Amino acid sequence: MRVVQAVRRSCTRLAQWPDPRDEISADLALPYVTTHQQTRPQAAAKPVRWAADAVATMREGARLRLDYSAQSLWSVDRMIEELRREDTPYNAVQSMLRGFGAYAGEVVVRQTGAEWWAGGGDHWVRTPDGRLWDPIDEARRCFAGDGSLRLLCRDATRGTSHH
Repeated sequence: MRVVQAVRRSCTRLAQWPDPRDEISADLALPYVTTHQQTRPQAAAKPVRWAADAVATMREGARLRLDYSAQSLWSVDRMIEELRREDTPYNAVQSMLRGFGAYAGEVVVRQTGAEWWAGGGDHWVRTPDGRLWDPIDEARRCFAGDGSLRLLCRDATRGTSHH
């Protein structure tokens, strides 16, 4: 319960401070997704920031350290499940779910050499085998009771690790 309250407080705080950089249209990134150098910096800017915000929120509000490992996604899935069980309104956790999804996407990116792609305001991860993943939507599905960031990461990294 303490953790849920901390996340709710953090989400409220995040929602009060809009980032002016969010006004930049993500649509601009899609025409330039031809090389790794062009794709990642443009398309990754927002999700990398959202993931970092989620990491900071969990560290400060819930005393939970997220280290960008696949194992850490167990904790993220449990946190989302706890928020759902507490009947937390979606609007209260929308930005946190986006952050959790971006965090899961960054786990995949770091483990596989995947790239962030963006278009129409949406962000996806493209693994080296060409598959597209939507971890931000998966976080929303997890909150609805029908998804798992841990399993998305497992499936996305299966057979594509660059280590």
